[in-house]
Amino acid sequence: MKGTGPKRKVNKYLQVKKYLQRYKKITTWDAITKFRATRLSDIIYRMRGEGYSIASEWHTNKDGIRYTIYYYWGDKDE
Repeated sequence: MKGTGPKRKVNKYLQVKKYLQRYKKITTWDAITKFRATRLSDIIYRMRGEGYSIASEWHTNKDGIRYTIYYYWGDKDE
């Protein structure tokens, strides 16, 4: 019977990586709302450690709250 087996755990690291490769930028709020990934900085750290080129830029919103936007610049093989 189809669909009766255990659900496969979705890897948040891979979800964030694919999102960054497609859209070229991500914020912590994007990661939380889209993937329930609350540790984006750790995922970015791991990706950088694997050789991916990712820049970060601090921004401040109109209420004075600071946040980071991560920009994807390319794969480790590029």
